[in-house]
Parts: sequence; C-alpha cells; structure tokens
Amino acid sequence: MSKIYRATHVGKVRKNNEDALVVIEPETFVVADGMGGAAAGEVASQMLVETVKNFLPLVPEPWSEEILKKSILKSNAAILKKAKDNSELQGMGTTATILHFYQGQAYFAHIGDSRLYRLRNLIFEQITEDHSYVETLVRSGELTHEEARVHPMKNILTQAVGAVDDIEVETGNFSVEEGDIYLLCTDGLTNMVEDFDIGKILLESENPADDLIQAALDGGGHDNISVIVVKVER
Repeated sequence: MSKIYRATHVGKVRKNNEDALVVIEPETFVVADGMGGAAAGEVASQMLVETVKNFLPLVPEPWSEEILKKSILKSNAAILKKAKDNSELQGMGTTATILHFYQGQAYFAHIGDSRLYRLRNLIFEQITEDHSYVETLVRSGELTHEEARVHPMKNILTQAVGAVDDIEVETGNFSVEEGDIYLLCTDGLTNMVEDFDIGKILLESENPADDLIQAALDGGGHDNISVIVVKVER
C-alpha cells in the first residue's frame, strides 16, 4: 500500500494550467506538461492522461514498461490526429511520465522533461532522463548541471508526445522497497527548486505535495507546477 499526495498550480506567471495529472487504480501515476500556442498545450496534456487512463484498464496486469510505452504511443497518435484535424492545435505536444506498481515491482515510461525521482535510504536520485537540448550538452560534458539550469534553451525538448510519428520512449523497471518515496513532477517544480531542497521536503513534510508547490511558488512560480508524491508503506 502507498500514501499518495498530489497537487497542481498554475503558478504566478501563466494564465492557464497546461499540466495534467491522474492517479489510476491500482497504484498507477501519470504527470504531463503540455506545450503549444493558445490552449493547445492544455489539450495535449489532457488527451495524454485520458488516453492512458482509458487504455491501461483494458490490459491485464502487470502493466509492464512495454504496456506503459504503448499507452504513450497511442496518445502520440491521437494527439497528432487531433492537431492534423484542427489547425489551431498544430504544434501541440506534451511530456509524459508514468509509474506503475505491481507486487513489489515498479514499471515506468517517460518522454520529455518532466521527471521521476526516488528517495531511498536518504539517497535522492532522478530515475528518468530529461529529453532536452541542454541535457544532451550535459551528457556530452559541454555544460554542467548548474549551467543547464539557467541556459536560455533549457526548455527545448528533443522528444515529446505529439511532436512526430516516431517518438522514443524511455522505459525501465526496478524493485520497490518499504519506505521508498517517489516523486513525479513537471519542470515547474525542478526549475524553481533545487534537488536537495526537494528531497528535504519529501523527508520532512506532512503534506509534501502542497509544500513542494509552495516552494516552487516561493522560488518564482514561473511555470505551471504539478506533483504526485507516493510514499510506499506495508
């Protein structure tokens, strides 16, 4: 069993919230960060969570990383078709981060720069990779993580749902341990709050979702902010 906390906030700058999140029973968690002109980003992120929510229950558990990947690919096709049929929505897309627990195992699928983190035995680590231009520079050694945080092109994604027909979805699985804390979040959190402070809030807060949102707002709140926190209990 897990204790789940979730929250989303428009932030201090944007007029609408293009993030979307959903908790799908049993123990499946989805976060999406939409992009595109006007309200197109909001359409894309909502389509992603709705497609995933409708598809997964049709498949027997466990929902392996390949099943989660398939739900993202289905979302990609749906978003591309919607944009093709409606010129006002052309160019819309979204990130996607999905985590599923089943009998002590975790499965995930991911694309974009939303993130999945794990806090275990006081070690806080990012499980997913950012699919962004600056992250490719970090991996090649051309930028440090500190330089990447303030780089003018930090929001340029190399992969996104709805961008092209042939997208590359990151997947994986690992064992879950009692006491683990998992965080799924959009970059409205990670661009405003350092990883060390995020980990501290996860450890100490009675309501980590609300406190993470507040920390991002205190840091500037320049973007929409969405978080799901999952504390594993037995």
